[in-house]
Amino acid sequence: MKKLTKEINIGRVKIGGGNGIAVQTMLNVPAEDIEGNVKQAIEIEKAGCQILRVALPTLESIKLIEAIKSKISIPLVGDIHFDYKIALAAAEAGIDKIRINPGNIGTEDRVKAVANTCRQKNIPIRIGVNGGSLEKEILAKYGHPTAEALVESAAYHVSLLEKYDFDDIVISMKSSNVRLMIDAYRLAADKFNYPLHLGVTEAGTKHMGIIKSAVGIGSLICDGIGDTIRVSLTDNLTEEIKAGYDILKACGVYKKGVNIVSCPTCGRTKIDLISLAKRTEEVLKDIDKDITVAVMGCVVNGPGEAKEADIGIAGGDGCGIIFKHSEILEKVSEEKLLERLIYHINKI
Repeated sequence: MKKLTKEINIGRVKIGGGNGIAVQTMLNVPAEDIEGNVKQAIEIEKAGCQILRVALPTLESIKLIEAIKSKISIPLVGDIHFDYKIALAAAEAGIDKIRINPGNIGTEDRVKAVANTCRQKNIPIRIGVNGGSLEKEILAKYGHPTAEALVESAAYHVSLLEKYDFDDIVISMKSSNVRLMIDAYRLAADKFNYPLHLGVTEAGTKHMGIIKSAVGIGSLICDGIGDTIRVSLTDNLTEEIKAGYDILKACGVYKKGVNIVSCPTCGRTKIDLISLAKRTEEVLKDIDKDITVAVMGCVVNGPGEAKEADIGIAGGDGCGIIFKHSEILEKVSEEKLLERLIYHINKI
Protein backbone atom coordinates (compact mmCIF):
# COMPACT_ATOMS: atom_id res chain seq x y z
CA MET A 1 0.00 0.00 0.00
CA LYS A 2 1.28 3.46 -0.90
CA LYS A 3 2.45 5.58 2.00
CA LEU A 4 0.21 8.65 2.30
CA THR A 5 2.28 11.83 2.46
CA LYS A 6 1.32 15.48 2.67
CA GLU A 7 -0.56 16.62 -0.44
CA ILE A 8 1.30 19.27 -2.41
CA ASN A 9 -0.06 21.37 -5.30
CA ILE A 10 2.39 21.95 -8.14
CA GLY A 11 0.40 24.15 -10.47
CA ARG A 12 -2.51 21.97 -11.59
CA VAL A 13 -0.80 18.74 -10.55
CA LYS A 14 -1.21 17.28 -7.07
CA ILE A 15 1.31 14.88 -5.58
CA GLY A 16 1.27 13.15 -2.21
CA GLY A 17 -1.88 12.17 -0.38
CA GLY A 18 -3.93 9.73 -2.41
CA ASN A 19 -2.79 11.11 -5.76
CA GLY A 20 -1.02 9.14 -8.46
CA ILE A 21 2.72 9.14 -9.08
CA ALA A 22 3.72 11.92 -11.47
CA VAL A 23 6.38 11.43 -14.15
CA GLN A 24 8.74 14.29 -14.81
CA THR A 25 11.92 15.30 -16.58
CA MET A 26 14.21 18.32 -17.06
CA LEU A 27 14.91 20.34 -20.19
CA ASN A 28 18.50 20.13 -21.43
CA VAL A 29 18.69 23.00 -23.92
CA PRO A 30 21.11 25.83 -22.95
CA ALA A 31 19.26 28.41 -20.86
CA GLU A 32 20.04 31.24 -23.26
CA ASP A 33 18.26 29.42 -26.10
CA ILE A 34 14.68 30.41 -25.31
CA GLU A 35 13.22 29.16 -28.58
CA GLY A 36 14.95 25.79 -28.20
CA ASN A 37 13.68 25.37 -24.65
CA VAL A 38 10.12 26.17 -25.70
CA LYS A 39 10.28 23.71 -28.59
CA GLN A 40 11.60 20.94 -26.36
CA ALA A 41 9.02 21.69 -23.65
CA ILE A 42 6.19 21.27 -26.15
CA GLU A 43 7.65 17.95 -27.37
CA ILE A 44 8.06 16.64 -23.83
CA GLU A 45 4.51 17.55 -22.85
CA LYS A 46 3.23 15.65 -25.90
CA ALA A 47 5.29 12.65 -24.78
CA GLY A 48 3.31 12.53 -21.52
CA CYS A 49 5.49 14.51 -19.12
CA GLN A 50 3.42 15.65 -16.13
CA ILE A 51 5.89 17.99 -14.39
CA LEU A 52 8.70 19.79 -16.23
CA ARG A 53 11.88 21.28 -14.75
CA VAL A 54 14.13 23.93 -16.26
CA ALA A 55 17.52 25.20 -15.14
CA LEU A 56 17.58 28.86 -14.11
CA PRO A 57 21.30 29.65 -13.70
CA THR A 58 21.04 33.45 -13.98
CA LEU A 59 18.55 36.27 -13.53
CA GLU A 60 18.54 36.60 -17.32
CA SER A 61 17.20 33.05 -17.59
CA ILE A 62 13.99 34.09 -15.79
CA LYS A 63 12.71 34.98 -19.26
CA LEU A 64 12.34 31.25 -19.87
CA ILE A 65 9.46 30.98 -17.40
CA GLU A 66 6.90 33.08 -19.25
CA ALA A 67 8.08 31.83 -22.64
CA ILE A 68 7.67 28.16 -21.69
CA LYS A 69 4.53 28.48 -19.56
CA SER A 70 2.72 30.29 -22.37
CA LYS A 71 3.11 27.21 -24.57
CA ILE A 72 2.47 24.29 -22.20
CA SER A 73 -0.20 23.35 -19.67
CA ILE A 74 1.90 21.21 -17.30
CA PRO A 75 3.59 22.81 -14.28
CA LEU A 76 7.09 24.25 -14.58
CA VAL A 77 9.76 23.82 -11.90
CA GLY A 78 12.71 26.18 -11.60
CA ASP A 79 16.05 24.53 -10.80
CA ILE A 80 18.12 27.04 -8.82
CA HIS A 81 21.49 26.79 -7.12
CA PHE A 82 22.92 29.20 -4.52
CA ASP A 83 21.38 32.52 -5.64
CA TYR A 84 18.27 33.37 -3.63
CA LYS A 85 17.57 36.37 -5.90
CA ILE A 86 16.87 33.98 -8.77
CA ALA A 87 14.41 32.09 -6.57
CA LEU A 88 12.58 35.31 -5.70
CA ALA A 89 12.52 36.41 -9.34
CA ALA A 90 11.23 32.99 -10.44
CA ALA A 91 8.41 33.22 -7.91
CA GLU A 92 7.43 36.65 -9.22
CA ALA A 93 7.55 35.35 -12.80
CA GLY A 94 5.00 32.61 -12.09
CA ILE A 95 7.07 29.47 -11.55
CA ASP A 96 5.01 26.56 -10.19
CA LYS A 97 7.69 25.04 -7.97
CA ILE A 98 11.27 25.76 -6.97
CA ARG A 99 14.10 23.29 -6.52
CA ILE A 100 16.64 24.79 -4.15
CA ASN A 101 18.58 23.78 -1.06
CA PRO A 102 17.92 26.43 1.63
CA GLY A 103 21.30 25.81 3.25
CA ASN A 104 23.10 26.86 0.08
CA ILE A 105 21.57 30.27 -0.45
CA GLY A 106 23.33 32.17 2.33
CA THR A 107 22.19 33.86 5.51
CA GLU A 108 18.93 33.14 7.33
CA ASP A 109 17.33 36.35 6.13
CA ARG A 110 17.65 35.03 2.58
CA VAL A 111 16.06 31.71 3.52
CA LYS A 112 13.26 33.60 5.23
CA ALA A 113 12.72 35.80 2.16
CA VAL A 114 12.38 32.79 -0.13
CA ALA A 115 10.14 30.91 2.33
CA ASN A 116 7.85 33.92 2.81
CA THR A 117 7.53 34.61 -0.92
CA CYS A 118 6.83 30.98 -1.79
CA ARG A 119 4.26 30.69 1.02
CA GLN A 120 2.44 33.82 -0.14
CA LYS A 121 2.34 32.56 -3.73
CA ASN A 122 1.62 28.90 -2.87
CA ILE A 123 4.82 27.74 -4.54
CA PRO A 124 6.25 24.47 -3.15
CA ILE A 125 9.97 23.93 -2.72
CA ARG A 126 11.84 20.74 -3.52
CA ILE A 127 14.88 20.07 -1.41
CA GLY A 128 17.34 18.15 -3.56
CA VAL A 129 20.06 16.26 -1.70
CA ASN A 130 22.55 13.95 -3.41
CA GLY A 131 25.74 12.16 -2.55
CA GLY A 132 27.93 14.74 -4.26
CA SER A 133 26.54 17.78 -2.45
CA LEU A 134 26.59 16.81 1.22
CA GLU A 135 27.57 19.47 3.74
CA LYS A 136 31.22 19.23 4.88
CA GLU A 137 30.23 18.64 8.49
CA ILE A 138 27.88 15.79 7.61
CA LEU A 139 30.40 14.23 5.24
CA ALA A 140 33.09 14.42 7.94
CA LYS A 141 30.72 12.81 10.45
CA TYR A 142 29.96 9.78 8.29
CA GLY A 143 33.21 9.63 6.32
CA HIS A 144 31.49 9.14 2.96
CA PRO A 145 27.97 9.43 1.52
CA THR A 146 25.68 7.06 3.39
CA ALA A 147 21.91 6.73 3.56
CA GLU A 148 21.98 8.24 7.05
CA ALA A 149 24.09 11.16 5.80
CA LEU A 150 21.65 11.92 2.99
CA VAL A 151 18.68 11.86 5.35
CA GLU A 152 20.47 14.05 7.89
CA SER A 153 21.28 16.58 5.15
CA ALA A 154 17.65 16.59 4.02
CA ALA A 155 16.48 17.07 7.61
CA TYR A 156 18.81 20.05 7.98
CA HIS A 157 17.39 21.77 4.91
CA VAL A 158 13.82 20.93 5.94
CA SER A 159 14.42 22.52 9.35
CA LEU A 160 15.51 25.77 7.74
CA LEU A 161 12.18 26.06 5.92
CA GLU A 162 10.05 24.86 8.82
CA LYS A 163 11.66 27.50 11.01
CA TYR A 164 9.84 30.09 8.89
CA ASP A 165 6.52 28.20 8.86
CA PHE A 166 7.00 26.77 5.39
CA ASP A 167 5.91 23.19 4.85
CA ASP A 168 4.98 22.84 1.18
CA ILE A 169 8.08 20.71 0.79
CA VAL A 170 9.09 17.89 -1.55
CA ILE A 171 12.27 15.92 -0.80
CA SER A 172 14.68 14.06 -3.06
CA MET A 173 17.81 12.15 -2.03
CA LYS A 174 19.29 10.89 -5.25
CA SER A 175 22.48 8.93 -5.73
CA SER A 176 24.17 7.18 -8.64
CA ASN A 177 24.59 4.23 -6.25
CA VAL A 178 21.32 2.31 -6.52
CA ARG A 179 21.63 0.51 -3.18
CA LEU A 180 22.43 3.77 -1.39
CA MET A 181 19.51 5.52 -3.05
CA ILE A 182 17.07 2.79 -2.01
CA ASP A 183 18.30 2.76 1.59
CA ALA A 184 18.14 6.56 1.87
CA TYR A 185 14.56 6.80 0.63
CA ARG A 186 13.44 4.01 2.93
CA LEU A 187 14.88 5.89 5.89
CA ALA A 188 13.30 9.12 4.65
CA ALA A 189 9.88 7.51 4.29
CA ASP A 190 10.00 6.63 7.99
CA LYS A 191 11.24 10.07 9.05
CA PHE A 192 9.32 12.56 6.89
CA ASN A 193 5.70 13.00 5.92
CA TYR A 194 6.61 15.12 2.91
CA PRO A 195 6.23 13.81 -0.67
CA LEU A 196 9.32 12.09 -2.04
CA HIS A 197 10.74 12.68 -5.52
CA LEU A 198 12.48 9.46 -6.60
CA GLY A 199 15.38 9.08 -8.97
CA VAL A 200 18.77 7.50 -9.58
CA THR A 201 20.99 10.42 -10.55
CA GLU A 202 23.61 10.10 -13.28
CA ALA A 203 22.11 6.71 -14.14
CA GLY A 204 23.93 6.56 -17.47
CA THR A 205 23.00 5.89 -21.06
CA LYS A 206 19.71 4.32 -22.07
CA HIS A 207 20.42 0.61 -21.45
CA MET A 208 22.05 0.69 -18.03
CA GLY A 209 20.26 3.89 -17.03
CA ILE A 210 16.87 2.25 -17.40
CA ILE A 211 18.04 -0.87 -15.55
CA LYS A 212 19.41 1.16 -12.62
CA SER A 213 16.30 3.32 -12.51
CA ALA A 214 13.98 0.33 -12.71
CA VAL A 215 15.77 -1.33 -9.79
CA GLY A 216 15.99 1.82 -7.66
CA ILE A 217 12.68 3.50 -8.41
CA GLY A 218 10.81 0.23 -8.89
CA SER A 219 11.93 -1.22 -5.55
CA LEU A 220 10.66 1.84 -3.72
CA ILE A 221 7.39 2.05 -5.63
CA CYS A 222 6.73 -1.59 -4.75
CA ASP A 223 7.39 -0.64 -1.11
CA GLY A 224 4.68 2.04 -1.41
CA ILE A 225 7.28 4.83 -1.33
CA GLY A 226 7.38 7.74 -3.79
CA ASP A 227 5.11 10.46 -5.13
CA THR A 228 6.88 11.63 -8.29
CA ILE A 229 9.74 10.16 -10.34
CA ARG A 230 12.37 11.14 -12.83
CA VAL A 231 14.35 8.61 -14.86
CA SER A 232 17.67 10.32 -15.59
CA LEU A 233 19.16 9.13 -18.88
CA THR A 234 21.96 10.36 -21.10
CA ASP A 235 19.54 10.13 -24.01
CA ASN A 236 16.53 11.80 -25.58
CA LEU A 237 14.14 13.12 -22.94
CA THR A 238 11.20 11.26 -24.45
CA GLU A 239 13.01 8.04 -23.51
CA GLU A 240 12.97 9.21 -19.87
CA ILE A 241 9.23 9.72 -19.97
CA LYS A 242 8.59 6.38 -21.66
CA ALA A 243 10.83 4.56 -19.17
CA GLY A 244 9.12 6.28 -16.25
CA TYR A 245 5.70 5.05 -17.27
CA ASP A 246 7.05 1.59 -18.08
CA ILE A 247 8.51 1.31 -14.56
CA LEU A 248 5.21 2.39 -13.01
CA LYS A 249 3.35 -0.05 -15.24
CA ALA A 250 5.68 -2.90 -14.26
CA CYS A 251 5.03 -2.06 -10.59
CA GLY A 252 1.29 -2.22 -11.18
CA VAL A 253 0.56 1.40 -10.28
CA TYR A 254 -0.02 2.77 -13.78
CA LYS A 255 -3.00 1.21 -15.48
CA LYS A 256 -3.07 2.82 -18.92
CA GLY A 257 -1.70 1.19 -22.03
CA VAL A 258 -1.17 -2.38 -23.10
CA ASN A 259 0.98 -4.67 -20.97
CA ILE A 260 2.71 -7.20 -23.22
CA VAL A 261 3.95 -10.54 -21.92
CA SER A 262 5.89 -12.85 -24.20
CA CYS A 263 7.75 -16.12 -23.76
CA PRO A 264 11.54 -16.31 -24.22
CA THR A 265 11.19 -19.07 -26.88
CA CYS A 266 12.48 -22.63 -26.70
CA GLY A 267 13.03 -25.65 -28.92
CA ARG A 268 9.28 -26.08 -29.42
CA THR A 269 8.93 -22.69 -31.12
CA LYS A 270 7.97 -22.97 -34.78
CA ILE A 271 7.48 -19.26 -35.48
CA ASP A 272 9.68 -16.15 -35.60
CA LEU A 273 8.45 -15.09 -32.17
CA ILE A 274 11.07 -12.43 -31.51
CA SER A 275 10.06 -10.51 -34.63
CA LEU A 276 6.36 -11.07 -33.91
CA ALA A 277 6.68 -9.80 -30.33
CA LYS A 278 8.51 -6.67 -31.47
CA ARG A 279 5.92 -5.95 -34.17
CA THR A 280 3.11 -6.51 -31.68
CA GLU A 281 4.69 -4.08 -29.21
CA GLU A 282 5.08 -1.44 -31.92
CA VAL A 283 1.53 -1.80 -33.25
CA LEU A 284 -0.05 -1.66 -29.79
CA LYS A 285 2.09 1.13 -28.28
CA ASP A 286 -0.59 3.82 -28.72
CA ILE A 287 -3.57 1.76 -27.55
CA ASP A 288 -4.75 3.17 -24.23
CA LYS A 289 -6.56 0.11 -22.89
CA ASP A 290 -5.65 -1.44 -19.55
CA ILE A 291 -5.17 -4.96 -20.89
CA THR A 292 -2.50 -7.65 -20.89
CA VAL A 293 -1.62 -9.12 -24.28
CA ALA A 294 0.37 -12.35 -24.52
CA VAL A 295 2.65 -13.30 -27.41
CA MET A 296 3.52 -16.97 -27.04
CA GLY A 297 5.57 -19.32 -29.18
CA CYS A 298 3.77 -22.61 -28.61
CA VAL A 299 0.12 -23.43 -29.33
CA VAL A 300 0.34 -26.36 -26.92
CA ASN A 301 1.47 -24.58 -23.75
CA GLY A 302 1.04 -20.93 -24.72
CA PRO A 303 -2.64 -20.43 -23.83
CA GLY A 304 -2.20 -22.26 -20.54
CA GLU A 305 0.92 -20.39 -19.48
CA ALA A 306 -0.68 -17.07 -20.40
CA LYS A 307 -4.21 -17.78 -19.21
CA GLU A 308 -4.16 -14.63 -17.05
CA ALA A 309 -3.75 -12.46 -20.16
CA ASP A 310 -6.82 -10.68 -21.50
CA ILE A 311 -5.98 -11.80 -25.01
CA GLY A 312 -3.06 -13.36 -26.79
CA ILE A 313 -1.57 -15.09 -29.78
CA ALA A 314 0.40 -18.32 -29.93
CA GLY A 315 2.40 -19.45 -32.93
CA GLY A 316 2.51 -22.89 -34.48
CA ASP A 317 4.09 -24.26 -37.65
CA GLY A 318 3.01 -21.72 -40.26
CA CYS A 319 -0.14 -20.89 -38.33
CA GLY A 320 -1.27 -19.73 -34.92
CA ILE A 321 -4.20 -19.16 -32.61
CA ILE A 322 -5.90 -16.17 -31.03
CA PHE A 323 -6.95 -16.89 -27.46
CA LYS A 324 -8.78 -15.07 -24.67
CA HIS A 325 -7.62 -16.33 -21.30
CA SER A 326 -7.63 -20.09 -22.02
CA GLU A 327 -10.36 -20.00 -24.68
CA ILE A 328 -9.24 -20.33 -28.29
CA LEU A 329 -11.07 -17.76 -30.43
CA GLU A 330 -9.77 -18.76 -33.84
CA LYS A 331 -6.95 -20.40 -35.75
CA VAL A 332 -5.33 -18.32 -38.49
CA SER A 333 -2.30 -18.29 -40.76
CA GLU A 334 0.93 -16.84 -39.41
CA GLU A 335 0.58 -13.83 -41.70
CA LYS A 336 -2.85 -13.01 -40.27
CA LEU A 337 -2.00 -13.35 -36.57
CA LEU A 338 -1.29 -9.70 -35.84
CA GLU A 339 -4.17 -8.41 -37.96
CA ARG A 340 -6.67 -10.66 -36.19
CA LEU A 341 -5.20 -9.86 -32.77
CA ILE A 342 -5.87 -6.15 -33.34
CA TYR A 343 -9.40 -6.97 -34.49
CA HIS A 344 -10.17 -8.80 -31.24
CA ILE A 345 -8.46 -6.13 -29.09
CA ASN A 346 -10.73 -3.50 -30.63
CA LYS A 347 -13.73 -5.56 -29.51
CA ILE A 348 -12.62 -5.60 -25.85
